[in-house]
Amino acid sequence: MAGVGGSTESTSFALLDERIQRWIWRHEWTELREVQERAIPLIIKSECDVLLASTTASGKTEAAFLPVLTRQLGLPGMGLTVYVSPLSALINDQFRRLDDLCERLAIPVHPWHGGISASVKKHFFERPAGVLLITPESLEALFCNHGFEIPRLLGGIQYLIIDELHSFIGSERGKQVQTLMHLIDLRTGKKVTRIGLSATLGDMELAAAFLSGFGLYKRGCEIIEAEDGEDGGRKTKLLLKGICESLSVSAAVGSDAGESGGSEADGKPETETTFSAEHEIAGYLFEKLLNGNNLIFPNARSKVEYYTHILSGLCEKSGIPNQFYAHHGNLSKEIRGEAEDALRAHEHGATVICTNTLELGIDIGYVQTVVQIESPPSVSSLRQRVGRSGRRPGEAQALRAFTIEEPLGGNAHIFSRLRESTFQMCACITLLLEGWCEAPRPAGLHLSTLTQQILAMIAERGGVFPDRAYDELCRTGPFTAVSSGDFTTLVTGLINRELVEQDRTGLLLFTEKGERMAGHFSFYAAFSSESEYRIVSGDKTLGTLPVNSSLQVNDFIIFAGKSWRINSINDANRTIEVTFYGKGRPPVFTGSGFCIDPVIRKRMRELYISDEMPPFADVNTKDFLREGREQFRLYNLPENKVIEHGRDTVMVTWLGDRANHTLQILLKYHDVSAYTGGLGLTVPGKSPAEVIKVLRAIKQQPRPPLQKLLGKSENLLVEKWDWTLPRDLLIKNYAGLYLAFDEAETWL
Repeated sequence: MAGVGGSTESTSFALLDERIQRWIWRHEWTELREVQERAIPLIIKSECDVLLASTTASGKTEAAFLPVLTRQLGLPGMGLTVYVSPLSALINDQFRRLDDLCERLAIPVHPWHGGISASVKKHFFERPAGVLLITPESLEALFCNHGFEIPRLLGGIQYLIIDELHSFIGSERGKQVQTLMHLIDLRTGKKVTRIGLSATLGDMELAAAFLSGFGLYKRGCEIIEAEDGEDGGRKTKLLLKGICESLSVSAAVGSDAGESGGSEADGKPETETTFSAEHEIAGYLFEKLLNGNNLIFPNARSKVEYYTHILSGLCEKSGIPNQFYAHHGNLSKEIRGEAEDALRAHEHGATVICTNTLELGIDIGYVQTVVQIESPPSVSSLRQRVGRSGRRPGEAQALRAFTIEEPLGGNAHIFSRLRESTFQMCACITLLLEGWCEAPRPAGLHLSTLTQQILAMIAERGGVFPDRAYDELCRTGPFTAVSSGDFTTLVTGLINRELVEQDRTGLLLFTEKGERMAGHFSFYAAFSSESEYRIVSGDKTLGTLPVNSSLQVNDFIIFAGKSWRINSINDANRTIEVTFYGKGRPPVFTGSGFCIDPVIRKRMRELYISDEMPPFADVNTKDFLREGREQFRLYNLPENKVIEHGRDTVMVTWLGDRANHTLQILLKYHDVSAYTGGLGLTVPGKSPAEVIKVLRAIKQQPRPPLQKLLGKSENLLVEKWDWTLPRDLLIKNYAGLYLAFDEAETWL
C-alpha cells in the first residue's frame, strides 16, 4: 500500500504486529506517513540509533512507538521502553495517546513525574516492563534513590526515546540527559537503541552526534528527515504590523522594569499614561481573536501578565465572560491547567498569553492563530510556535506578528533610527519561510552539570572513587572535553566547599552538608530557575533583570529604556547598583536572556541593502523599513563599522550576540567600557578615533589568557552548580558557553 487503504502494499505496515495493524484500521488511517514508512523497518531491526526529524503533526510519535511496541510484543518478558520528555505535561499527553493502544496490547504504561502518586509508581517497581514515560529529573531521582536496583528496574530496556531533542542540545539539561543515556548502557551492560524526535533541528549531523556520539557501545545513527503530514507543505498566513510607541508613555510600562523606571539621574519615576503600544496591540487582538482559540507570545513573564490584564479588562468592560488566560512557569500547575483546559474545551473562545511553556508539543486542542509580539528568541522558537496553529487538514498556519518602534526624537539611538526591531522580525520570518533554523550549540564544558553528576554518583552508590567517576563521565561519557586535570580541580573544589570528603582509600563520600543537598528534591534538576538581578539607583529599586553577560564596575547596561553606569555588583544578594548615564536605547537590550544567531544579523543586513518589501508587511511596517534603509544609507553602513553618535561611538558589527559580548570583553581588557545590544556595541564617551585605535591594538596583540580577560568580571555564576567551581574553572566554563572568539576576531 501507498497507505493503509491504498492499492500498493506497504512493506512497513506489514512489519507491524497484527494487533497494531487492527488498531490502525479501526482508526481509519488511509496511509502511513513518510516518516513512519521509513522509520518502522529501522526501529524494528534495532541495529542503530535513529533520529526522526519531521514537521509538527507529521506522526513522529507513532513512527517511534508503533515499531517499538511491535518489537516488545515479540519479547518473552515484554521488555521496557523508556520515553524521556522535557515536560511533565507532555508525559500526560503521551499517556492519553498511548493508553488506548497499549491497553488493547496488554502493555502497561507508567507515567512518572513529580505529579504522579507513589501508588502509581509502585506498579512499575513491582513489574518494570512496558513503557515508562519520565522526565530527566525523575530519571535522575530513580538513579539516586534506587541505585542498586537499577539493573533490575531497567534491565529489560530495549529502547530509549528522547522527545523534543532540540530542547536539550547545548544545555545543562542536555548534558544530564546524555549522562543518563550513557549510565543506562553501563548499568544494564548493553547498547540500548536511542530514538530522538524533533521538529526543529538546524544541523542534523550535530543532533545525531548529540544522540549517539559518545559511550562504550557506539554503533551509528540513521537520520530520517521528512516533510509530510498535516504540517508538511502547509501554507502560512502572515501579517506583520508595525506599532509606534507613544512619546508620552513611560519606558517601563509593560516591560521587565517593574511598575516604573527612573526618568533622570535622581531616579524619579515617570508617569504612566493610559495608552501605549501595548494597549493598541491589545485592542487590535481583542477585536480579531475574540471567540477563537489562539496563542499569544510576548517574550517575557511580565508582558504575559500585562497583556492578560488588559485583555481580561476588555472582556469585563464588554460584559462578556473572560476569554484570556495567562500561562508561564511561575504560575501554579492548577492555574496553567485552567488555561490549557479552556483551549481544549471549545465551549467558547480561549486565548492564552504565554511564554515558551506552550511552545512545545503539549496537546492543547485546536489553535487558529499564533501571535508573536516583538522578535522571538530564535527562528527555531518561532517555528515551534507557528506550528501550533492550523492543524486541521487543508488549513494554513496563521501568524500575526507585531514590531514596536520608538519615535525618532533627537535622542534616539542609532539602532532605533535603523528600526532594528522591525528588520530583526522580518529576518526571522523570512528565514522561517525558507525552512532555516539555528543549529544546536553543543560547545562548552558544562562543569555545572558535571558537578551534579559526580554528586549523583555518590548518592547512587554511597560513594565513588574519582578515577571511576572520571572514566564513566568523561573518558567514555559525554564530558569528553574535560581534562583529567580540570576534573581533579573540580573535585578539589567540592572538597573545599565541604560537600564531599575522601576516606583513607580515596573514596569520595558526602559530608553532612552534601548529603542534605543531595537529599532535597531540587537536586535532581540540572538547571535552576532563571535568577534575576535587582537594579538599584540610590535608595530606589528600578526593577529586576536577567543578566547573562559578564559585568564589571564602570560597565554600562541598558534598562528601562536608559543607559546606566555600574557602581557595584553583589553576586551574593544579586544586586547591581547603578547611576543614570543617558537616554536613548538599542531596542533589543542587554539581559534579554537569549543569544541571536549571526545568520539572523546577516539576513538583516541583506534586508537593509534590498529595496524589496516583504509581502507580509503592513503599511506601518513598510514605513519602518523605508526609514531604516534611509538611515542605513545616511550612515553609509555598507562601508562604515565605527560611527560617531553624539558623545558616544557605536560599533555596527552585524555579529551574533556571543561575538558582540566577546568584543565587549576584549575592549574592557583595554580599559574601554561598552555595552552590547542589537547590531553591535555602544562605547560611551569615546570618539571613533579612540575606539579604532583600541580595536587595532586588540587585533595586533595575541589573545590574552582567559584568566586575564575575565579575571575581574562578576556575574559568571550562570548555571546551577557554578558556585562550587574554583575561579579558574568558572572562567573557563563561562567562556565556552558564552564567548565566540573566532567570530569576533574574524570581524576585527
